[in-house]
Amino acid sequence: MARYKSLDTNPQFLSVDLARQLLPGTFEHALNHLLDHEVDLAHFDARFRNDTTGAPAYPPAMLLKVVLFAYAQGIVRSRAIERVCQEHVTFMALCGMTAPHFTTIAHFVSTLRDDIAQVFAAVLAVCDGQGLIGREMFAIDGVKLPSNASKHRSGTRAEFTKRAEKLEAAAKTMLERHRDADTRDLEPDVAAKTTARIKRLTQDAEQLREWLAAHPQDRHGPTGGLRKSNRTDNESAKMATDKGVIQGYTGVAAVDAKHQIIVDAQAHGTGSEQELLLPVVEALAALRTSDTVLTADAGYHSEANLAALAALEVPALIADPDMRKRDERFADREHHTTAPNPLHDKSGTVKKTLPVFAPSDFTYDADARTCVCPAGKSLYRKGASNVTNGYVGEHFRGAKRDCGSCALRDQCLRTPATTIVRNVAFFRGREDAETETHTMRMQQRLDTPDGREQYGRRFGTVEPVFGNVRYNKRLDRFTLRGRTKVNGQWLLFCLVHNIEKLTHAGYAA
Repeated sequence: MARYKSLDTNPQFLSVDLARQLLPGTFEHALNHLLDHEVDLAHFDARFRNDTTGAPAYPPAMLLKVVLFAYAQGIVRSRAIERVCQEHVTFMALCGMTAPHFTTIAHFVSTLRDDIAQVFAAVLAVCDGQGLIGREMFAIDGVKLPSNASKHRSGTRAEFTKRAEKLEAAAKTMLERHRDADTRDLEPDVAAKTTARIKRLTQDAEQLREWLAAHPQDRHGPTGGLRKSNRTDNESAKMATDKGVIQGYTGVAAVDAKHQIIVDAQAHGTGSEQELLLPVVEALAALRTSDTVLTADAGYHSEANLAALAALEVPALIADPDMRKRDERFADREHHTTAPNPLHDKSGTVKKTLPVFAPSDFTYDADARTCVCPAGKSLYRKGASNVTNGYVGEHFRGAKRDCGSCALRDQCLRTPATTIVRNVAFFRGREDAETETHTMRMQQRLDTPDGREQYGRRFGTVEPVFGNVRYNKRLDRFTLRGRTKVNGQWLLFCLVHNIEKLTHAGYAA
C-alpha cells in the first residue's frame, strides 16, 4: 500500500518578510509606494490633537492603504476589512501588523470629507506626470446606485403629516378599545400585545412629528419643482433605473479617452442628469484645454446646458434624444429594443403587426402640392400649411370613397377595423428655422462624420470604467448616508480605478 508524508496544518510560527509580500508590478506595491512617496498627507494632521497628550493615532497613510486595497478586492464592510487585516498576509504588510478596529476604519471612511478630494487630485497629478491623460476628449456619464436609506421612508411634508395623523388615530382607537376591554378579563398575552402595539404606533407618530419639526421646508429642484424627502437620508433621492425605483445617489465620472483615467468624480442626490453636467464642467476647468471635447449622452441634454457650454466656449458633443433616429447605423435598433424578454415577459404570445406604407411610399409633388397613394388615388390637402411639434409641413387625407373599398387597406392602416381613412404628412422644416437654437447647432455637429466618430468613442471610454467599478470591485450600493460621506466613498472607488491604471502602466514596478 502506498505511503505518503503527513501534512501538519496546525498553526505555526513562521518568519515572514512583510515588505517582500508587496511584489513590484502589483496593485498593492503601487499603492504602497504612491502613498509613501508621492502623495502629501499632511492635511490629515488637522484631525488629531495628540501632540503632547492622548494616545498615538493610526497613520492616515496606513488606513488609506488598507481601505483602498480592500475596495480593490471588493471588500467594503469595515468588519470584513478588520478580519482580513488579521488573517491576510498582504493586508498585514500594508498595516504593519497593527490591525485597526472596525470602528476605527468606519470612522475614518465616513469622515474623509475634503481630505479624500485632495488625495484624488494628488493621484491625478501623478497620472498626468506619467503621461496617462491625453486631454483630447473627456466622456461624462453617471451610474445610479442605492444608498443606505429606505425608499419607503420617502415623501413630502404633506404626506408625512397625513401618515402621522393616521398613526395617531390608529393608536387612539386601539387605546379606547383597550380601555373598554379592561372591564373584561383578557388573556395576559393579548393585553401585552395590544399595549406593545399602541406604544409602537405612538413612537412612530412621535418620530414623524420630530422629523417634521426638524425639517420645516420641503425639498425643491433647481426649477422649483417639489421633491420627495427621505427620513433616513434626506440628501438621497428616489430615482428610476432599469432595475426599478431606488433610493440613492448618482455617481458621476468624467473619464479621459487616452487611458480611461477618471479626471473628476462626484456623487449627487438626484436622478436628473441635466443638473449634473455644469458642476462637472466647472470642476474640469483646470484640466481641459481649449481643444478638449466633452461628450455626454442624451440624459445631459437641454437647451440651457448647451447655451451655458456655448457661453463658456467649451467644445462639446451632447446627444439629443433623437440622435439615433437620424443615424442610419441604428436603423434596426427597434428590432432589439422591442424583442420580448423570455425571463420577464408574462403576456404570452406577442401579436405581430404587419408593416404599413410609410410616407416615402406615397408620391408627393412639392411644387404642385399634391399627393397620390400607393393605390393611385389622390389625397386631399388639409389647409395651406400645418405645424406639428414645431415642424411646418403639408398634411394629406384620403377620401372615404377611396379608402373604404381599397384593396390595400390592410397594408395602409395599422388598425383597418377602426381607422376610416389614411393621413400622411410631409415636413419642410422647423417653424422657427430662422432662429437657430443651440440644440440645432449641436445636432448639425453630431450628424457630421467627424461628430459621429468622436461621439462614438464616448461609449468605449466611460462604460468600461463603470463596469470595472461595479462588477470587478462589487460596488452595488453606497453604504454611507449623507452626500458628503457618499461622495467620499465614490472618490475612494474612483481612486482604486486610477491606481490600477498606474499599475498597468508600470508605475513603481
